[in-house]
Amino acid sequence: MRRENLVAFDPRLRYNSNMQSLPDLRRLTRRTIIDMALRRQRPGTGSGLDFLLQRTTTVQWPDLTLILMPIHWAVVGAAATRLYMPERMTKDFDIAIALQEAELVRRKLAGAGYVRTGELSIGGSRWQSPDGLQIDVIEGHDAWWPQALAEAQSNHDEQGLPILPFAYLVLMKFNASRTIDLGDITRMLGLANEADHEQVRTLFRLYAPADLEDLESLILLGKLEMGRLNE
Repeated sequence: MRRENLVAFDPRLRYNSNMQSLPDLRRLTRRTIIDMALRRQRPGTGSGLDFLLQRTTTVQWPDLTLILMPIHWAVVGAAATRLYMPERMTKDFDIAIALQEAELVRRKLAGAGYVRTGELSIGGSRWQSPDGLQIDVIEGHDAWWPQALAEAQSNHDEQGLPILPFAYLVLMKFNASRTIDLGDITRMLGLANEADHEQVRTLFRLYAPADLEDLESLILLGKLEMGRLNE
C-alpha cells in the first residue's frame, strides 16, 4: 500500500507522517477522537435543557481547607466539573496543589490521620482518609498552576469547595486527553458562553498555542451537542 494511502487509512500515520519520532500519544488520541466525532456527531444531547443547566452537589466531598491552610488547593477532575455541567457520579476525589507545597501537604495530611497509599504517575500521591475515602493529590508543575490555585480560592461550588477555574480545568483535562476528559471538555464548552470560550482561548495562546485548532474543534463539538451552532 502506498504511503499516502496508509496515512489516510491509519490515524497514527496521519498525524505523525511529518514527525521524526513516534508521537505524543495523548495528542494522537485527542485528534483521532475529534476527527471521528466531527464526522459522526449530530445536533442534540438527548437531555433536556433544564437538566443540562442543573448544578448540584449531591456527593459531599471532604473540605480540606482547615487541614491544608494556608496552602492553596483546588478540587479538580470529575468532582470539579459539577460546577460547569451536570454532576456525574464518581468515586474519585482529586485535588491539586502547587509542586513546591508538596512536602508540606504530605506532612499536614499525615498529621490529620490520612494514610499515603501510593504515588501518582503524573506527579503526586494517593491517600486514604480516616473514613476510607481515596484522595489523589496532584502536584501541579506547570507555570500556570500558582495563578490557577490562587483564583480557585474564590471560585466555590455550592458545597463551598474551592474549584479549579473553568479555563484552567479545560486546559488540565486537555493536557490529560483521556477519552473521558475530552467528553467532559466538550460538554463544558458546549454549556459555556462566548466570554468563557475567550478566556480558554487566551489561556491556550499562552500555554498551548500549538493546540488552538484542537480547542476550536472541541468548542464546535460542544456547540453541536447543545444545538448552539448559531450562537
